[in-house]
Amino acid sequence: MTGRTHDAIAFASLVTVAGLYPPNSITIGTFFACVVGNIIGAALPDMDQESNKLWDLLPAGDTIGSIFRRVFLGHRTLSHSLIGVFIFYKIFEWVLPRVFNSSFVDPQLVLFSVMIGTISHLAGDALTKDGIPLLFPFPVKFGFPPIRAFRITTDSWMEKYVVMPSVFLYLVWFLQSQKDNLLTLLKNVS
Repeated sequence: MTGRTHDAIAFASLVTVAGLYPPNSITIGTFFACVVGNIIGAALPDMDQESNKLWDLLPAGDTIGSIFRRVFLGHRTLSHSLIGVFIFYKIFEWVLPRVFNSSFVDPQLVLFSVMIGTISHLAGDALTKDGIPLLFPFPVKFGFPPIRAFRITTDSWMEKYVVMPSVFLYLVWFLQSQKDNLLTLLKNVS
């Protein structure tokens, strides 16, 4: 999947969770940190590539990216596995409370948003022909549907003209069906 497709699926996933399980209250800082955290989470598994957009945000990001690429053992290995998800979770569980003042931003909600983005990334990549190595270091790749021939090629017409419009249509449908919960959530943003 391309970055924009991962971002769209991550945002749709975040809206879905927020609509089905809205927090009782949320500050404006938490609201925006959750949206940004979700987009970061959607890009996290691809930090195993030097071209990841997160590396562009850092000084000397290309150099750092080339070093970390070796740490991740190549594309779609550690960072696309259950071990990788656990490592990302533990890192952000430790970092976020130290970055955010909990009086203004709820680090737990931001953590959930990052993880929703990360898990949605893996779900999106599971739809591709390459699949994902959920049980890394074991060399088994998982994909949906199980028959590889029925899966999507990254940046193909299927992704551009079927998956992306489907995500958009799903969002429109979900916003309509959960408008009361989502409006209440937005009204509770303080």
